[in-house]
Amino acid sequence: MNYAANASDVTATAPTTRSAQTISCPDVKGKLPTVPKQTRAEVDRNLQLLDRQTMEAKKRLVDTRGQGGPNFVQNAILGPLTEKRKATLDRIAIAIGRSAAGPTGLLALAACNLGPSAPGTQPSKAAGQSPDSGQGKRGKTGQKGSGSAAAGQGIEGPTAADFVDITTVAPNVRQVHRQAGASTGSFTSRCGVNRQGQHNSDNDIVAPGVSNGAHHVHDYVGNRKVNFSSTNESLRAQGTSCSNGDQSAYYWPVLRDTTRQGPDVNALGGGAEGNKGAILVPATVTITYQGSPTRKVVAMPRFLRIITGDAKAFTNGTKNANAHWSCTGFEKKVQLTDTYPICPSGSKVVRSFAFQSCWDGKNIDSADHRSHVAFADASGNCAGGFKAIPQLRMKLTYKTPAAPNFAVDGFQGQQHKAITDHDDFINVMTDQLMKQAVSCINSGRHCD
Repeated sequence: MNYAANASDVTATAPTTRSAQTISCPDVKGKLPTVPKQTRAEVDRNLQLLDRQTMEAKKRLVDTRGQGGPNFVQNAILGPLTEKRKATLDRIAIAIGRSAAGPTGLLALAACNLGPSAPGTQPSKAAGQSPDSGQGKRGKTGQKGSGSAAAGQGIEGPTAADFVDITTVAPNVRQVHRQAGASTGSFTSRCGVNRQGQHNSDNDIVAPGVSNGAHHVHDYVGNRKVNFSSTNESLRAQGTSCSNGDQSAYYWPVLRDTTRQGPDVNALGGGAEGNKGAILVPATVTITYQGSPTRKVVAMPRFLRIITGDAKAFTNGTKNANAHWSCTGFEKKVQLTDTYPICPSGSKVVRSFAFQSCWDGKNIDSADHRSHVAFADASGNCAGGFKAIPQLRMKLTYKTPAAPNFAVDGFQGQQHKAITDHDDFINVMTDQLMKQAVSCINSGRHCD
């Protein structure tokens, strides 16, 4: 069956008059090849996201009519819409490519243009959906809840459309099979949940020496003092919240309850930059180092720096995105990348991070903060010249307010999208502790 004949990508018109201009975007669903059954739900969600992006841009076109100079529409509306569509089209291509030959030329459909408006139409549902099922319910709550969410954040996003009922998502987690010679053990550091409130909006990896270099607030566990002025020497001299003496710096953007006002409502990194709400303390934080499914691992060098994910993935696209959202009880079945989960009663929201596990064997950092490390391939192998190192995996759980009333901190313009989630790490383990971790992992023991 040709999927394009069943999935919808209808362009809808924002409330306006027939004589006014509107935004016209290329049809996507008609250009898709046959989509494998196992990826249809994901492609459906992204086709509907294209609809929502167009609707939001059209509404902004109406709301800002007469504002700005001659390039306002291109710079403030059409340009950002094109970037959003690029990211969504990229996700569609990746989804199809996991099970079949990926479509080519989709990015050519990203750019939209101005044209005369036509009578309004409504975004249609995905194939086989009734008006009150699955995505249709989210569309209705999106209209009702988006104003509340936007008001809570002080800027656009997230809206109810950025949340999905996890019980409606088909299982999508695949396991990598271990080969002979795999390192099957693990090493765990227990470092608390940052209940003491070590926060700042610095990022010593990306912006060393620059106060408020992150423009959003980070949670920290492990090393007791990490900020823009940190050096290898200062990190080595600090204590740690980890019970095994691990002095490493583990930090990530905070999650906020947007129904409550936080103390940093007027502060840089906080409310002054669109990150409004009360910071949520994680219920649990689990830090575990795991082995390679194909070989033994070697020690990480002390002061190795790794960033996983992209804080600007909403506008940059998904190349470096590595966000994983789920609910307790669902982690081994469903992982979401570009939407937040709506969890069933009794289940907590889960953020997971799986760091790069291949190292170039030489550098503790690189100019782009990425090139010195890499992800293993689909079979678990490192590229030539790279060595397998212990893979840092982190799992954070939260008791959150009901959707859409929580959001991850981010840069302005990223709309607090789920896909922008990221995590930062500086290895400050002593050589002796790292040697112990490697020994546990390579010998198949689980050291806690």
